[in-house]
Amino acid sequence: MGKLLQGSTRSQRPESEDGGINVHKIRCSESLRDPPSWRRVAGVDYCSKTLLFHDHASKQYISSCKGLHVGKKHLWLQKNVRTIVVLFGLLGCLFLLDSLMVSFPDFANFQPTTPSTNSTRIQGKNSYINEKQSPIQMYDRLMNMASSTLAEKEFKQEPSHLWVEPYQQASPWEPCADRKIKTNQGNSEESNGYILVSANGGLNQQRVAICNAVAVASLLNATLVIPKFLYSNVWNDSSQFGDIYQIEHFMNTLKDDINIERELPPRMKSLDVKTIGSQITDADLVKEATIADYIKNVLPILLRNRVVHFLGYGNRLGFDPLPSDIQRLRCKCNFHALKFVPKIQEVGSLLIKRIRKYRAPRSMLDTELLGKFIGNNKDHNDARDSTKYLALHLRFEVDMVAYSLCEFGGGGNEKKELQAYRESHFPLLIERLKNSSPISPKNLRKLGRCPLTPEEAALVLAGLGFKRGTYIYLAGSHIYGGESRMHPFTRLYPNVITKEDLLATTELAPFRNFSSQLAALDFIVCASADVFAMTDSGSQLSSMVSGFRTYFGGDHAPTLRPNKKRLAAIMWENGTIGWNNFEERVKKMIEEGQKASVRKHGRSIYRQPKCPDCMCKKH
Repeated sequence: MGKLLQGSTRSQRPESEDGGINVHKIRCSESLRDPPSWRRVAGVDYCSKTLLFHDHASKQYISSCKGLHVGKKHLWLQKNVRTIVVLFGLLGCLFLLDSLMVSFPDFANFQPTTPSTNSTRIQGKNSYINEKQSPIQMYDRLMNMASSTLAEKEFKQEPSHLWVEPYQQASPWEPCADRKIKTNQGNSEESNGYILVSANGGLNQQRVAICNAVAVASLLNATLVIPKFLYSNVWNDSSQFGDIYQIEHFMNTLKDDINIERELPPRMKSLDVKTIGSQITDADLVKEATIADYIKNVLPILLRNRVVHFLGYGNRLGFDPLPSDIQRLRCKCNFHALKFVPKIQEVGSLLIKRIRKYRAPRSMLDTELLGKFIGNNKDHNDARDSTKYLALHLRFEVDMVAYSLCEFGGGGNEKKELQAYRESHFPLLIERLKNSSPISPKNLRKLGRCPLTPEEAALVLAGLGFKRGTYIYLAGSHIYGGESRMHPFTRLYPNVITKEDLLATTELAPFRNFSSQLAALDFIVCASADVFAMTDSGSQLSSMVSGFRTYFGGDHAPTLRPNKKRLAAIMWENGTIGWNNFEERVKKMIEEGQKASVRKHGRSIYRQPKCPDCMCKKH
């Protein structure tokens, strides 16, 4: 605004484009016509000052000016002294206002310096989570070849087989764990007592605990009270069962199989289960306990005290051997009884629609995940206009990285950071290392025991043939090393999106500080993806999502599972391997991992539901 005011002042006094003589003639002659007082004052001043620069060429004009004004000078001053004073006052006010307006923007933009604005922005308490560093790259040669290959294929047709199951069964399996069984006892027998469960861990660990508790309640003929979730400083989530899953649907789905109550009856609420000896921890039950373990160690307590509390309950029920009806009940709980609450379903639906850029199709996967929020396709006659997307669970968080004892090219700073994290979070691991000879980081990598880096994940996708423009949804965003680690990935695949990118602040706000609810959103988007890729087949999210896609996907939901040991052998040849050879070996590795097979003895039924106890074959 200050510049505008200055411009207006200059516009009253434009400079001559031809040396100034003709301009002065005009202004002096204008004064003859008795202009308004503000123009006369300015005219006299400007005429007298400017004509000093033209000694010889303007003598006639100087004399004429003097002749016109000297005679009337005193008379004019007497008549206009008040006007002159007022004009000078106005001019002074204008200059003062102008100076204030010029300085005002600087004042408005000034903010006091605070420690938070000057310090490095860090997510969490430790610098290793997202401190901005130079990009870290371990496979320069392969990355350069991948980048060149993707550029060459940019305008070529993408292979269609990338988005379909490579091995479709002649007699495909179909979901049937919710089928009615005549032999179900349901509520016919009197309950032996109540089972309380306090589950620890994150979303998927808790999900496993719930399903196992349902199976145990049926096994011991007990009444299950709606499970509780323990608060953990690691997960920082106070969510309870009803904040994540639909309680009424859970109870109605399982009502013919077991008794379920929302809480203990009033007469039993005052019991101190620990004092009466009814509290059971992991120390009391072996990992993947058998039926015999529960009959021997748990049933007597239940019959004596009419209540048992499983504290920190998790993976405490084995998969084999178990009666067929107990296995079926586990599947029914996992795939049919546990439905996310409408709040989670609605936002999950928004995420999918915004990635695909059209309303989601009514596939069985989408129906089970989104319920009534699946939408419809009335406005979309051709689903081919939608955007396909790949969902990636990149398990490269600091806990995974530190616990692996591997090195990831970050040098001395990385070693110090990871060692500090181990000492702080894994004291038992530190003690164990003191009494053993650990394998060197180099040999750990050769054996395929190191978590896949974002760079390695990108190279696998490039080797499979996914184009540079592929939309990739990244589940979980707390990548160790932050941007420095993700840079090699986004160099090859720039269209990386997260829930934070797709949702407005107001849409994401109800889920802030609730990690399990945020994980539920990731679960939905990953399970509904055209392709789901994992980097660690042992992670709970990857296991549960892949099982969900197997159960409801109908051989139309491909999942990519890299074999870390075989991939490590391929990556070890970084300095010599050709790109064609790299592509061939990566494709073979992934295709073999996609073979659909019946669940093997002892394997998780949640991850591999293709078995007679959980699914049925079409005839």
